Amino acid sequence: MANGISPELFDHLVKLAALELDAEEAKYLLSELNKQLKSIDELEAIPIKEDEPITSHGVPYSDVIRAPIREDEWVSCPNPEEILAQAPDTNDDYIVVPDIPHTDLE
Repeated sequence: MANGISPELFDHLVKLAALELDAEEAKYLLSELNKQLKSIDELEAIPIKEDEPITSHGVPYSDVIRAPIREDEWVSCPNPEEILAQAPDTNDDYIVVPDIPHTDLE
């Protein structure tokens, strides 16, 4: 991270995201974003061997210690009528949800 996010770039990003920030919020957010970028740079500086295997959480799981994948199994709900009775609106055994109003961005 050479210089982090400049105030000019930050203002541009705020405009693209259509955010409304006062001066104090903007200053705080810019500072926090630059702290995160600094942390990423520090992580990138850690030397890692090119042939290091990638794992999802630091523990390699071989086939020997991995739990077997369970088969998907469909289980019928014993009382769907009770569940549907709690819904404010249903139609042909489906729960009807209201439309979510939206506005177009300009």
